[in-house]
Amino acid sequence: MPFSSRIQARGIQLLLSRVMSRVHQDLRFTDIPAHTETLRVETGAGPVTCAVYRPTAGTSDTPAPVYVNFHGGGFVVARAEQDDHICRYIAATAGCVVINVDYAVAPQRPYPAPVTQAYDVTAWVAENGAVGGWDGSRLAVGGHSAGANLTAAVCRLARERGTFTPRLQIIDSAPLDQQADPATKRSLVAKPLLTPQLMRIFTAAYVPDPADRAHPLVSPALADDLAGLPPALVITAENDRLRDEGDAYAKALEAAGVPVTHRVFEGVDHYFTHTGPVPTGKAAIDLMASSLREALSD
Repeated sequence: MPFSSRIQARGIQLLLSRVMSRVHQDLRFTDIPAHTETLRVETGAGPVTCAVYRPTAGTSDTPAPVYVNFHGGGFVVARAEQDDHICRYIAATAGCVVINVDYAVAPQRPYPAPVTQAYDVTAWVAENGAVGGWDGSRLAVGGHSAGANLTAAVCRLARERGTFTPRLQIIDSAPLDQQADPATKRSLVAKPLLTPQLMRIFTAAYVPDPADRAHPLVSPALADDLAGLPPALVITAENDRLRDEGDAYAKALEAAGVPVTHRVFEGVDHYFTHTGPVPTGKAAIDLMASSLREALSD
């Protein structure tokens, strides 16, 4: 990665690290207390710290199912806490343990380190339910933006290696084609949140070698072998530059025989589950929780 590109990515990283933790005050679900602890998981790309959210204590002796969450941030922002509101809401309303993964980011740790960490953490969660106090056989995985890209990668690796089988994958506003020129990705509004220049900085930081950008673990939308992947909830935002590739991925999964629920949220842009509008953001988060509740039930 050229030195100037690293400097650009580092500047964006510092700027967005502050901005992306500012969730809309009416989306913070402050009435839901957080029952959390810290978990450290060793992976093939170094140790990863996770926040574990527990559902409100109940009377059942049966371990709760588990959901592994990957935050967004263009693969350059290490702010897992930006998803705190979503993790708390899901733990409380879907009745599952939520593992919020603070994976490594570029430009310090480019591809494949984040994929390795995301997969290894999920595999550990699946295998260590007795240690963690959850049911690793009832597992789902999901994420937002860059985290949704990692979700797709984790599901591909799980299918290829036969190690665990997620009951659901949540793909929310994902960058799924890292090879296409961002300028070709259109929005219905004049000034969408994601600009071509910002997207180029993200991609150059995360995947510095252009030869890697068509790899299915980097650009899941370019893969032609989607059969056998887990059932999917695919969420796209009407005004998002990433909407078209998300819509296309949902159709491709469905064509490959994967059960898909696809919802386009109207009148909103990228990251609306964090910045609003509040009613639409809440509706999307509730859809995630209700989908998880159904997928992870016995």
